[in-house]
Amino acid sequence: MNQIRETQSWSLNGLWVLPAIATLILGAIVLSSQAIVNSIVVNPLFLGGAVLLVIMAVLLSLGFFVVQPNQAQVLIWLGNYMGSIRQPGFYWTLPLVVQQRQVSLRVRNFNSDYLKVNDAQGSPIEIGAVTVWRVVDSARAFFDVESFTDFVAIQSETAVRALANRYPYDIYDTDQPSLRSHPDDMAEILKQEAQQRLEVAGVEVLDARLTHLAYAPEIAQAMLRRQQAAAVISAKERIVEGAMGMVEMALHRLSEQRVVDLDEERKAAMVNNLLVAIVSESATQPIINAGTLYT
Repeated sequence: MNQIRETQSWSLNGLWVLPAIATLILGAIVLSSQAIVNSIVVNPLFLGGAVLLVIMAVLLSLGFFVVQPNQAQVLIWLGNYMGSIRQPGFYWTLPLVVQQRQVSLRVRNFNSDYLKVNDAQGSPIEIGAVTVWRVVDSARAFFDVESFTDFVAIQSETAVRALANRYPYDIYDTDQPSLRSHPDDMAEILKQEAQQRLEVAGVEVLDARLTHLAYAPEIAQAMLRRQQAAAVISAKERIVEGAMGMVEMALHRLSEQRVVDLDEERKAAMVNNLLVAIVSESATQPIINAGTLYT
């Protein structure tokens, strides 16, 4: 595809052309006053010159246009792209130039709808995102796509769908990136994905972030129970890991300080009692043994 790149268009300051138009109008008035005396045409040549000057003034006045701040005016000469003007001001160009509507260069937001897609694990999820963008090439935005605003909307949603299909909603047993656990990484990936798709339209993506992420209603309850179970298992693992460290420390200090000499069976019993006391969710009740383990 032959892509058009934005170039600076030729133009003049409109204030410089206004005196020329005023001169033509003034000349037409002078010629008409000399051509018509007492409502009688005494000099058709002067009258024709006055009409010609008026036509020239009207044609020149068609070349005026105004460029607003953060706007770009795209100019076309007989079907060919003549260039764009970005600097705000009052301008004049050739009257036969077709002045298309201005292309806004302002920063815009696109909020996608909540999209229902399948993540990398095949689970249906609801996802939404906001894309912050602006036009940086008015020629490509105007000529290379049918409507660059609609193009941004469709391609931004396509980028969100591609991101959701590439990564799982969440991963509980590994440190791999997921949509929920790595929001900053997902934002950067989404920005790059959207920028790659919108490059053809002369659009720059300034930021892209997920604004909504949830399981689809039909599996939300089941996945909630899964999250709760995973949280309980993770908490249990930490508790057991801490309890083992405490038991190891207690045995080491008892042996190091020679408070009591324990054989393997007594150590096993002590480890069992300590683990039960530490890991148990309810308060433990001590049992006093007046004898020994062997009686």
